[in-house]
Amino acid sequence: MTIPNLITILRLLLVPAVVLAMLQSLWGWAFAGFLVAGISDGVDGFIARRWNQSSRLGAYLDPIADKLLLVSVFVVMGFAGELPLWLVVTMVSRDGLIVCAVLLSSVMSHPIEVKPLFVSKANTAAQIVLAALVLGEMAFSVHLGPLRTAFILLTGVLTVASAAAYLVAWLRHMSGYGEGSQTSNSRTGDTKSGISRSGGSNTGA
Repeated sequence: MTIPNLITILRLLLVPAVVLAMLQSLWGWAFAGFLVAGISDGVDGFIARRWNQSSRLGAYLDPIADKLLLVSVFVVMGFAGELPLWLVVTMVSRDGLIVCAVLLSSVMSHPIEVKPLFVSKANTAAQIVLAALVLGEMAFSVHLGPLRTAFILLTGVLTVASAAAYLVAWLRHMSGYGEGSQTSNSRTGDTKSGISRSGGSNTGA
């Protein structure tokens, strides 16, 4: 149990605290908890790289903690009327489809590994900024209507684009695209498409 993993576990424990604060309209505490979670994400990554404390457990825990926090915050914001439900449904559906695709591939003995694409990283960044923006608005009683609307549209577009990119990559993988004709793909997986042939998931999907 490394220090980065302990920090990640603490970040997981922050999720119910942030959600509870939002449900009780304690937006200042919710915003503070979200910021602490974001800072801890950077800290554990720095420690893991600087002192060579990366681990397989951390490779799984870190994206789970990040995704759980974002999904929870978005769902509560959707029900609170602070974010449009279509965006929340799109975000949750995209993540659910990725999980189902990975499980289905494993069941069919054709396991895949989801690797973060550029559009996926951009999507995650937009989601984080949007969540922080809305929480900041509520915490400090400010109104950033046009900016919020812009990030809602941007996040929606990136979410759909990310889902489409992973769907194409998954279909290519399951159809055996390039097998036998591209030795690099058969050895290391279709890295350009964001999917390789070993099981497990990577950070940032």
